[in-house]
Order: sequence, then structure tokens, then C-alpha cells
Amino acid sequence: MHPIVIIGSGMAGYAAAREFRKLNPEHELIMVCADEAVNYAKPTLSNALVGKKAPEQIGLGDAAKMSTQLNMRIETQTWVKEIQSQQHQLLLEKNGQQSIQAYSKLVLAVGANPVRLAIAGDGSDDIHVVNNLKDYTAFRKNLDQHQDKRVVILGAGLIGCEFANDLQNTEHQVTVIDLAAQPLARLIPAHVASSFQEKLEQTGIVFVLGTTVEKVTQVDAGDYQITLANGQFLVADVVLSAVGLQPNLELAKATDIHCSRGILTNVLLETNQADIYAIGDCAEVNGLLLPYVMPIMQQARALAKTLNGQNTQVHYPAMPVAVKTPAAPLTVLPAPIDVDVTWETEQLEDGMIAKAMDNQNNVRGFVLLGATAAKQRLSLTKLVPDLIPTAV
Repeated sequence: MHPIVIIGSGMAGYAAAREFRKLNPEHELIMVCADEAVNYAKPTLSNALVGKKAPEQIGLGDAAKMSTQLNMRIETQTWVKEIQSQQHQLLLEKNGQQSIQAYSKLVLAVGANPVRLAIAGDGSDDIHVVNNLKDYTAFRKNLDQHQDKRVVILGAGLIGCEFANDLQNTEHQVTVIDLAAQPLARLIPAHVASSFQEKLEQTGIVFVLGTTVEKVTQVDAGDYQITLANGQFLVADVVLSAVGLQPNLELAKATDIHCSRGILTNVLLETNQADIYAIGDCAEVNGLLLPYVMPIMQQARALAKTLNGQNTQVHYPAMPVAVKTPAAPLTVLPAPIDVDVTWETEQLEDGMIAKAMDNQNNVRGFVLLGATAAKQRLSLTKLVPDLIPTAV
């Protein structure tokens, strides 16, 4: 029997391996990745400063440790040049040498890469993105070189706001720029966003909304001038882009695996190619692309059973997302995009509870702002129906 091969060493890849090992300690398992395969929790990157964690303290285990822990061969610094799906084998390249690796089942846990905006200017190549530990190490090194601590963040989404709060709490001067009229535009309604923004502004964070960056230019002493589409100018020491992620589809497309926004799978996480599965930020499961921790864990548990011979459909219970912004504690359970909802809001002394109600008066999502509202998380979650049908 050929091994099960996992491509990718991110949270999804390691979660799939860990869940499979709980069920099957012996079947040969191989992980192939282009990096050093350090195991770490990616969400910790956006609040590591407040937690006083240096980049080298974030990793939970290197490849050697994880290989022993999971009884798994880990091929680091190894590129998958081709998936030969008919032959159930991979063409690999490491240190300039090519080799063939057979598989019985193949798991694509190839993640997503940051979207990069087309920005003019001789400073645009210096804009940081933080999508992995290596990116974060470079970002922190650059931060430590500047005393003025002026940081401009492109993107007022979940990651942008988390980084803004983390940086502001460590005495940086933070400006957040977004084309949308509000922060977290894709996650929360305008009236909650307004209160959320106000709480972050009280810490000193500046939001510049309804515009975008046109040019980043190097000026004296390593500073950057940022030119906005509205004619405004800003000066920063460090620029961070957090405008979203794009699933890595190149390998899948080259293998004639069907893709849309992500790699298309059914609720067994199967692609259209036999014995090839997808999981994590790259996987679009029955039309849903959910780049959050809890969906990845649900996928990993289901896929492990399927790989072990017991076909198991992924099941998504209601899964609230906690936004790591201590200045404005926020928990969000987005309503399904294909459901018309109206918002019912209860104002609290330190925030609000906003419930997304469908036309049958059922709760389909919610936003909890503030510490008092957060206490309603469990009771409200129980009222929300499952996100995805469990039919193939």
C-alpha cells in the first residue's frame, strides 16, 4: 500500500496528519513542503507583540520534532513540480534533484497567498505581507529598526484590524487605509462597524477609509511617503499590506482539478480527480470558502476518517470567529451570503448585540461587541443552524 501524502505544512496539513494519526498510528504518512515545516498557530502572528513573543518563540515544533510526534516523514524544501494523477504519483524537486513519489491518497493543503495590490513607486517592493512565520520575522526585524514606530496598514479587514490593535498597544502609531467605508466591511453591518471603529480610534489608531494607496515612495532616512487616491499624503517607517488572501490554485489547475475561488470539493473534501482531496484555506467546499481555524479543524476530523476508510462528510456547526482586538472585543458569526437578513440590535453599556434574522425570524448570524455581549456567544450559537448541508 502506497503512503498518504500531504502537500503543505500549514495548520491544515498538520491538523489532517494529527487527526489521521489518532485513528491510524501505522499507515505510512508523508508531508511535502517548500519551507522548513515549522508547526505554529498562524493566528498568533497578529497578536504576538502584545504577547511579548519573539518570532523564534512562536513555533511549536520543528520538522524533526513533528516527524517524531506524528510518525511521519517530512520532506522540507521540496517542491511538487507535477501531480501525475493517473499514475498516482508526484514529481518532486529538492536541491536540484528530481524524484518520483507514489501515493495512495493525496491531500492538497497548499493554503493561500496574500493579495498584492498594484501600487506605483520605488517603495512598493518594500511593502510587507504577513502570511507565515518567515514573513512575520522579516516584518518584526523591520519594525525593530525604527524609533518613530509609524506603521501604515493597507486593509481594514480582520487581519488588518488585529495587527493595528497589536501594534497600537505596543506604542506604534498606526494608520489603517481601506477602500471600504467601514472596517470589517465583509463581516459586520455598518452600525456595528461604526462603534467598533470608534473604540479602536480611542486607542490612537487612525482610519482613512473610502480611498486606496496609489504610490509608495522612498524618502529620506528610510521613510516612505504614501500617496492616496484622495490626494492625501502619509509618512511611515513600515507599510504592511493585509488586503486579503488568494487560494493557491496553480498546482490544482495544472492537474485538471476543478477550481473556482478555491479548489472545488464535495463534502467529503474530494476533488474531481480520484483520491485527491483539498483542505484548509485553499479548499472551496460545496461553494463555501472558510479561511478560519474552526472550519479547518472540522475538515481535518472528517478527512481523517475518510482517509482511514470510513467516508465522512464534513459537518459545519455554527462557528463564531473571535476577532483579536482587545480594545473592542468582537465575536462574529457571519450570516450565509445567500440568505436575506435584517438586523436586530441591543445596545449595551460597553457594546452591543446584533442578531441577523431571516424572514422566518430565525437567528442566522450575529455580532457581539464588547465584553458583556461576548457572554452571549454560546447561547446564541446554539440558535444558529448548521452552515452546510451534509449531502454529497
